[in-house]
Amino acid sequence: MEKNLKDVARKTKEASYFLANISSFHKDQFLLQLADNLERDEEEIKEENRKDLERAKDMGMKPSLLDRLELSSSRIKAMASGLREVANFPDPVGEVIEGSKRPNGLLITKMRVPLGVLAIIYEARPNVTIDSVGLGIKSGNALLLRGSSSAIHSNQVLVGKTKDTLSQCGFPPDVVNLLECKSHEEVQELLTLRDYIDVIIPRGGADLIKLVVENSQVPVIETGVGNCHVYVDGSADWEMAEKIVINAKTQRPSVCNACETLLVDNKIAPQFLPRMIHALEEREVEIRGCEKTRELVKEVKLATEEDWYAEYLDLILAVKVVGGIEEAIKHINSYGSHHSEAIVTQDYTVARKFLEEVDAAAVYVNASTRFTDGGEFGMGAEIGISNQKLHARGPMGLRELTTVKYMVWGTGQIRE
Repeated sequence: MEKNLKDVARKTKEASYFLANISSFHKDQFLLQLADNLERDEEEIKEENRKDLERAKDMGMKPSLLDRLELSSSRIKAMASGLREVANFPDPVGEVIEGSKRPNGLLITKMRVPLGVLAIIYEARPNVTIDSVGLGIKSGNALLLRGSSSAIHSNQVLVGKTKDTLSQCGFPPDVVNLLECKSHEEVQELLTLRDYIDVIIPRGGADLIKLVVENSQVPVIETGVGNCHVYVDGSADWEMAEKIVINAKTQRPSVCNACETLLVDNKIAPQFLPRMIHALEEREVEIRGCEKTRELVKEVKLATEEDWYAEYLDLILAVKVVGGIEEAIKHINSYGSHHSEAIVTQDYTVARKFLEEVDAAAVYVNASTRFTDGGEFGMGAEIGISNQKLHARGPMGLRELTTVKYMVWGTGQIRE
């Protein structure tokens, strides 16, 4: 990273003009070449990643967060596969969304164009580096990447491979730049660079997102915080419910689409909850329950008001017994983060009510919240999952990284 943050941002902005006008063929060739280079240099990438893992272990990082930090062989292959998948998608840049001819003869077309320069601020998930590169380059956006200090060696080697490939393919290397921003003051400066950055996307916990939203002078797309719920309705198939809850909580607890709160209809709670809690505790999940939950399973810890808001990112689950669909929806809309919510039910009317009234980017019937993901939604990868409602909501793929430009053709018209 160069010492002058503004100078790096300026160079990235200049490179963005080149990228905005490059052909789809050349962008796809870059992505395919980078995928090959990542697989070729797998051992070097893993060696740099091990430096981060060893340092994180010495500092006492939790196992769930260590999992997010690790770049295994399978994850490196998955990153390469994601790049190839994105290369095969249609290029959104230049897509004509709509057009019309005005009575005065003006031809007006609305076309997708890149946002420009994306600043991605993210925590200890080095795979985000390559996801950002793949989607950013394909959608014609230059990138300023500010990863976590805990993943510095991993991010440096991945951005190094990216820059080598950019040069190899005839792109300016400043299309992608890694920012270390070691001090609080440098992060604050990054948030003020309106002349060079078009959008900032924070990917991480609530504290990171709050910092960016409250201090940025650049437009922000909020992503990441996932206080997700699974509600088990009175009509639910118990085996299905157990399978979905276990998957949503334990398959990968450190990610934003993992379940953090289980809601259970009081009609089935006396029989279903002891069985469900036993299955979760067998998988080392700590349960924090409401008073009714503790009456049914006495060893459960008492949940506090803070637990209903919590994004644990760990093997911890809040559990609450509710009086039916109305109370479940009210609880989710009051405490949830508008990310991903699920109901398990055999009642179509109840399912429709849940789908229509829950305020979230993704709402599921009889499926795990873990599917809220760009890859699972057929986008190849994602730049993040937006919880907000302006411009983009849910997994953000290629189209969400574009804006529009109106192209107006005339034959000498003037306005009277």
